Amino acid sequence: MSGTGTDPTRPTSGSPRPTLPVIVVGSGPTGLLLAGDVAAAGVPVTVVEKRPHTISNLSRAFGVHARTLEQLDARGLADRLLATGSTLTELRLFRRLTLDLGTLPSRFPFLLVTPQYEVERILEERARALGVEFLFEHELVGLRQDDGGVDLDLRGPDGTAVTRRAAYAVGADGHRSAVRRAVGLPFPGVSVIKSLFLADVRLAERPGSVLTVDGTGDTFAMIASFGDGWYRVMGWNRRHEVPDDVPLDLDEVREVTRGALGTDYGMHDARWLSRFHSDERQAPAYRAGRVFLAGDAAHVHSPAGGQGMNTGLQDAANLGWKLAAVVEGRLPEGLLDTYQTERHPVGRAVVRSSGGLVRLARARHPALRAVRALVAAFLNASRPARTKALAQISGIGHAYPAPRGAHPLTGTRAPDVALAGGRLHEALRGGRFVLITPEPYDAGGIPGGRLGVERWAAGNRRTTVLVRPDGYVAWAADSAGPAETASALATHVG
Repeated sequence: MSGTGTDPTRPTSGSPRPTLPVIVVGSGPTGLLLAGDVAAAGVPVTVVEKRPHTISNLSRAFGVHARTLEQLDARGLADRLLATGSTLTELRLFRRLTLDLGTLPSRFPFLLVTPQYEVERILEERARALGVEFLFEHELVGLRQDDGGVDLDLRGPDGTAVTRRAAYAVGADGHRSAVRRAVGLPFPGVSVIKSLFLADVRLAERPGSVLTVDGTGDTFAMIASFGDGWYRVMGWNRRHEVPDDVPLDLDEVREVTRGALGTDYGMHDARWLSRFHSDERQAPAYRAGRVFLAGDAAHVHSPAGGQGMNTGLQDAANLGWKLAAVVEGRLPEGLLDTYQTERHPVGRAVVRSSGGLVRLARARHPALRAVRALVAAFLNASRPARTKALAQISGIGHAYPAPRGAHPLTGTRAPDVALAGGRLHEALRGGRFVLITPEPYDAGGIPGGRLGVERWAAGNRRTTVLVRPDGYVAWAADSAGPAETASALATHVG
């Protein structure tokens, strides 16, 4: 399927047909953010989840990077999430290297350490407030698509089958994605770490940092504070690599932690113990006709750098506004192809960088250890290299391809600049475009719900900038006249 053909939202004859919904499969952070964004634009959304309705406290992710916090700030959610965790301003790698997050050019120059379930809780509350429909305990068992939409066959909690039709469907259902399998997309890659464990525990002694990471010999361990008395422990023992279903007990967690950190901090009362393995995989395409993949359904990688959940949330921020604009008929269907061209390279870069970090961290061969020492020495000595590494890990350094001849700002992240009426992230709330101009501008017939017009706080700024709902620059000009600006708005806003 090419995904082109009849627009399901446009009436053909007689009375107008109701807008088909967007169906999102998976209620993790990626699916919840995407569903909320589409619903915020006025498009009906249904979230399908095979699990019962529980926000589990047993989730892997625990770090929220600067770019994700910026996206949440543009939705009015960042301050709520900040209240749930602790911030970390330094990342220490290979014992020899410290990256100072405090130098990030962001309102959020840190890593927020908070469990994934807090992110899910806030995003689900937002989605419900925006009218998103939830179908829990419904499993996807079949999928068909045509030029007019997608039919999803679901099996409910009592075994009853039901078919739901959507304008578009998104698989945000994790690394074992049923959506990805249903459309026949491969998921090539390798296992980078064969045996890891996770545990949530109490500690008798408090570590000196929000995040404690180290490794000695064949062991590695990390302890992160959730700020509520619980701590997440992750580790591995190179000499004890076993299948995921081999039982794990607290004594093993203590032993590996002592080997890596020199102490187990008196850990006790584990509420969760789990083994898993870490793969590096990426779907070659994030789109198959009217079906899209996002988050772990599209890419998985090692936990190094804490970029997994964050990358998925950035996928959602990129795709949501595009789906809404196409379903409403405001922008052409070809806009959806830019999801692949913009997000697939980012996913590939994250897979490679996180894989490089974990391979250096686990290095045993003297040659690899020498490479690790050289990398650390180079980053310590080179401020530009450290800045680039921080931008990569935090997500603020990612940019999207721009057309030939476009203004240099096109495709770049728009920082939270000061405006005459506030700041950019506040102006973006509601999922609209924001046009920033040096002089007053009348946007004519474009509804305010789709476009906000703001002026620079500094009177000497002459560039006109159009910022997309996901906070990236759609178009810019150093001295744009009314006609040029109107043309850009027609092209990008609709």
